[in-house]
Amino acid sequence: MGFHGYAQNAETLLESLVAIPGAETWRVASVQGLHPFYSRGSHVVAGWMTRQDREHAIADNIAYVDAVLDDMAAAFGAPEKLVFAGFSQGVAMAYRAAMRGARPARAIVVAGGDLPPELADNVGRAWPTVLIATGGRDTYYTPELLERDAATLAAQGADVRRVVFDGGHEWAEEMRDAAGELLREVSSV
Repeated sequence: MGFHGYAQNAETLLESLVAIPGAETWRVASVQGLHPFYSRGSHVVAGWMTRQDREHAIADNIAYVDAVLDDMAAAFGAPEKLVFAGFSQGVAMAYRAAMRGARPARAIVVAGGDLPPELADNVGRAWPTVLIATGGRDTYYTPELLERDAATLAAQGADVRRVVFDGGHEWAEEMRDAAGELLREVSSV
């Protein structure tokens, strides 16, 4: 299940998710953020939240993701192995859904966004494997920020995988390949 970045939409991230090697053997979904708006090109895009009413927005977003998963389970059966993925602003949602949602994840795959501060001292569920990626030229989520988050997660017992690719703020081919490798591992367990 994927979570798009700010001013993107679910379809945009879905295209990236289905391009992951091996994704065709998974049920792949991408969730639209709860706060839609029109882009300059009059396309409907969305965001997940702002600082305003932050705690309420987090609770609403997690409940929304749980409801989407409930709907999917009713239609297709409960997921046996769940992986949450996020890009940019959607990274925080991937982490939150995996660690605070009703269904724990087997893995988290994120690119271009920070570990949310409320999970820096996670005292709840054990961390699954986490794949973190960023571009070496990403000015929003730098390789240094990736290392900070990786150290925080590792200190909490997470198996952290890192990908720093030659690029900027994007979901790159190297990221897709590493995600494909992780999906193969999760499938085999």
